[in-house]
Amino acid sequence: MKASSFLFVGAALLALAGAARIIPASAEEGIAIPAPTLDETAPKDQEVAVLAGGCFWGVQGVFQHVEGVTSAVSGYAGGDQSMAQYELVGTGSTGHAEAVKVTFDPRKVSYGKILQIYFSVAHDPTQLNRQGPDRGTQYRSAIFALSDEQAKIAKAYIAQLNQARVFSAAIVTKIEPGKPFFPAEAYHQDFLTRNPTYPYIVINDLPKIENLKRLFADRYRDKPVLVADMGKPATQ
Repeated sequence: MKASSFLFVGAALLALAGAARIIPASAEEGIAIPAPTLDETAPKDQEVAVLAGGCFWGVQGVFQHVEGVTSAVSGYAGGDQSMAQYELVGTGSTGHAEAVKVTFDPRKVSYGKILQIYFSVAHDPTQLNRQGPDRGTQYRSAIFALSDEQAKIAKAYIAQLNQARVFSAAIVTKIEPGKPFFPAEAYHQDFLTRNPTYPYIVINDLPKIENLKRLFADRYRDKPVLVADMGKPATQ
């Protein structure tokens, strides 16, 4: 669980750095990767992508800062609704992954661009059933494709990146179509924005926002789109 994975390291870093800014030595750096050669040809007014890449706090935070994204909601995908609860998902036995439902305007940011950001700054797609300090299938890298076109684009992009040897290891991201998304509890929504000094966020997630700003300056928005501001439903 996230709460136990960072407490010791976070406490040590805070002791060394005091109340000042922490420089996360273990933070993974974003990587510049090519855009997908295959993308959507007939953009709609609105589209949804469901992506899993480790802890949903950071993935949600990244996409909340992407221009063209109208909402990003943390939740669970890959399992049944009856088991879509944080304490249960955290056991790694429910089939869910912590995921983010990204709603976007494809006339401003394409599905392919969403995937480019996902693979380059939102997480490390070469880590199998883990991400940073978190371990378990609930932290797997997965694309929950919502259409045949999305699955086709994602599959082609993974093949493209693997063939180009963009990463030092093969991409392990799985495409899991036809699986519903369930919003996470309200206290998980907008977590990065509400808790910018939380040790886990400082060490693992704030660097992702900086990488987004650095690598996708033309897509970066300073003010995030928040679940709280948009009145999105979330379970209590």
